[in-house]
Amino acid sequence: MNASIDKPSIVVVGLGYVGLPLAIALASRFDTTGLDIDAGRIAELQRHHDRTNEITSERLEKTTLRLTSDPATVRASDIYIVTVPTPVDADNRPDLSIIERASRMVGGMLDGARRPIICYESTVYPGVTEDLCGPILEQASGLIRGRDFFLGYSPERINPGDREHTIDKITKVVAGESPVVTARLATVYGAVTVGGTYQAASIKVAEAAKVIENAQRDINIAFMNEITRIFSLMDISVWDVLKAAGTKWNFLPFQPGLVGGHCIGVDPYYLAHCAAALGHDPAVILSGRAINDAMGGWVADQLSAQLVPKSRVLVMGLTFKEDVPDLRNSKVADVIARLKLLGHGVDVTDPHADRHEAAQEYGIELVVDAEKAAYDAVLLAVPHEEYRAAGVTGATCFLRGGGVLADLKGLFAEHTLPNNIVYWGI
Repeated sequence: MNASIDKPSIVVVGLGYVGLPLAIALASRFDTTGLDIDAGRIAELQRHHDRTNEITSERLEKTTLRLTSDPATVRASDIYIVTVPTPVDADNRPDLSIIERASRMVGGMLDGARRPIICYESTVYPGVTEDLCGPILEQASGLIRGRDFFLGYSPERINPGDREHTIDKITKVVAGESPVVTARLATVYGAVTVGGTYQAASIKVAEAAKVIENAQRDINIAFMNEITRIFSLMDISVWDVLKAAGTKWNFLPFQPGLVGGHCIGVDPYYLAHCAAALGHDPAVILSGRAINDAMGGWVADQLSAQLVPKSRVLVMGLTFKEDVPDLRNSKVADVIARLKLLGHGVDVTDPHADRHEAAQEYGIELVVDAEKAAYDAVLLAVPHEEYRAAGVTGATCFLRGGGVLADLKGLFAEHTLPNNIVYWGI
């Protein structure tokens, strides 16, 4: 293999929530190029602005990372790291079209004389890297895998908005198609994280490790959502139950809620697809998904039961989690759609969401200035810092007397409410 591994040149393909922080970290130690085919995204980053809020303007201004949207301008390199999305389609089947296109693009860049490594970080089911991406790379490059280029996999662990578990602190799982490739990847990733690296037994093992991480969380949250629905029939607050149960030393602190985003709400379908292809019925995985996917509709139905017909509702928060601008697979949109279907008028506000993206993705026009004391119900769907700081006063100022304050996270459960406001929570 090329001796330049001691100081390799690296290309990161895809500069979203995963790729950009990784590329910035690698650029601090290696000659690194960031490639994203979205020219608008590159222009934005060149202006030192990251719409995902993962990287500050100061870091973008100081980084040595080269940015481009044109594959033809990328110099032949030693390592290519692919971090493109792997969504599901309308029927919840894995959509691998983006990673396939990225593989063909990377294949056209390869220089066999450098014997490069192509490492994937995109979440996939076991076998995709070697059985799907490998042949595409061979076809696009005219090179032979295992001789002219080599495959690797390192599951991404970026948690949007998390400032504690950042790329420079987490343990990176790495795997290559040979021990030598694995060791090379461990050296590169190990240079940019104090969390160290873990060398998985194989690429398939590394792929499997990633896909079960989010499936495990999905199943645990599904249990929380199911008991929430059970306890609601008994007029018991799930938050009171969890406080009591949490006094046991080994009780797991999962919480109920809307499960959206690009990871937890998507990755289990990859594992389920793989299982079904092998003739196994992934009953637990799909049951968890069904419960979580139905939670938005259930929340809307429960809230609607507290209201008179054709009520005006203000929904606070649209992103899939607090304090991030990420709208991907937001289940708040399910709540809104169901409330509208039930005949209620709905306004939506969110200080982090992009208005154009909300309109394009969900057909939702975000309200900039909600009308004070004009709503029959306020639903605190996403507890952004702005909403937490405003407190009960900030939420209830939009309510008419006798209106309903609906609170999905129990944020105001123990607060005294003004003006005969009715509190409802899960």
